[in-house]
Amino acid sequence: MVTETAARGARDPGDAAGVVRGVRALLLGAACVLLSGCATPYLLQAASGEWQLLHRRVPIDSLLADPRTPPALRGHLEEVRAAREFAARELHLPDNASYRSYADIGRPYVVWNVVAAPEFSAEPKRWCFPVAGCVAYRGYFHERRAREFAAALAVRGFDVAVDGVPAYSTLGRFADPVLSSMLRYGDDELAATIFHELAHQLLYVRDDSQFNEAFASTVEDEGLERWLRHLGAGERLQQLRERDADAAAFADLMAQARSRLARLYASGAPRVEMRARKAEVLAGLAGKMRALEQRRGVTYPLYEDWIAAGLNNARLASVSTYYGCLPGFRRVLAESGNDLARFYAAVRELSRLPRTERHARLCVALDQPAGS
Repeated sequence: MVTETAARGARDPGDAAGVVRGVRALLLGAACVLLSGCATPYLLQAASGEWQLLHRRVPIDSLLADPRTPPALRGHLEEVRAAREFAARELHLPDNASYRSYADIGRPYVVWNVVAAPEFSAEPKRWCFPVAGCVAYRGYFHERRAREFAAALAVRGFDVAVDGVPAYSTLGRFADPVLSSMLRYGDDELAATIFHELAHQLLYVRDDSQFNEAFASTVEDEGLERWLRHLGAGERLQQLRERDADAAAFADLMAQARSRLARLYASGAPRVEMRARKAEVLAGLAGKMRALEQRRGVTYPLYEDWIAAGLNNARLASVSTYYGCLPGFRRVLAESGNDLARFYAAVRELSRLPRTERHARLCVALDQPAGS
């Protein structure tokens, strides 16, 4: 399966869980494809978890035709069906069996992702698999296993972050269902999730989580704008833009801190000094995040949870996975005249370049000031 990591910032201050749209994308996501032929305990739990999801699928059309379907679920599924058709018709995303069925998984998240980074590195640890390539996280279907794995990495000196994920994609290898965990963030977030995950099915580059996530997030953002305009939901669209601006401001603060830490780690300073200066940078970041909340007049529980758990290299790396290349993709979309077919063609051309070259064209370097 391709799972996605929490990395893109809460966008709705009114949401009870403090998340909504950016949390899916910050709790979502990209990737850890279901693998075959490798009987490790980790891959066995992934295969078992995927089988259970597929076993629970029920066609959405069947649920909508069933008078016993609860009204609230019926409303969500009607929205899903309309957004799914819009994705194929207007966004030119894959017109396949994905997101045409529903699975009640009976838990708040489908997967828990673990991100790790060395104590003195701004780069995340990567795990490599035959199908997905190398990705910057590992996903577990059981929270306990994710936290046990994270604890073992922490004992080895890694900074770690663990996040629940409401959805993931198998890159079209299976007919991915809409999950009950996807419904908790509202219909706008639900549509955004579908657009994001279908974008992964349209284009996925091995060994490049930043490229994949920024591409899918760009499609998600553009798709949701078009969807809300299609619905005539002007007020929701304005609220979305305001939340996106907040998420970008938080991400910029984290990018600045990550760049400062990268320079510190490359300085050759004694470890004791680096450890103290690292703590100062992270404490300063927490203060700036809270100051930004005060200026905006909102409180985002997600960010407060991150601060309470302890900001670290893993958290900053996970945010960078989604935001580091996003401005570059938005630029390509604008250069394509906001024509999605031309945009997809341009991105495919970029995907054929060596990783270092496409990142040089699209992504912010660690030592480059954020926002430049």
